[in-house]
Amino acid sequence: MAAKVKRGRGTTRLSRKNQVTLPVAALNAAHVSQGDQLRVSAKGNGRILLERFVDPLDKFAGSIPGLAAATQLEKLRDEWGR
Repeated sequence: MAAKVKRGRGTTRLSRKNQVTLPVAALNAAHVSQGDQLRVSAKGNGRILLERFVDPLDKFAGSIPGLAAATQLEKLRDEWGR
């Protein structure tokens, strides 16, 4: 049986399925948590950047009072049912 090699703190390994486990300390320092969407981009040889992805429209969703009533969504839904 091969000896298990211990990696240093803050390191990880790419699996056969191209998966990595990110160190908890790095996630905490970046204020990234479970469920966050991350954008992945290559930044040169051996460098990969993960950035939290936030849809800019999410900031404005529901911010215009009366817009849903003005669009008559219920009426449109009734038409689709026909």
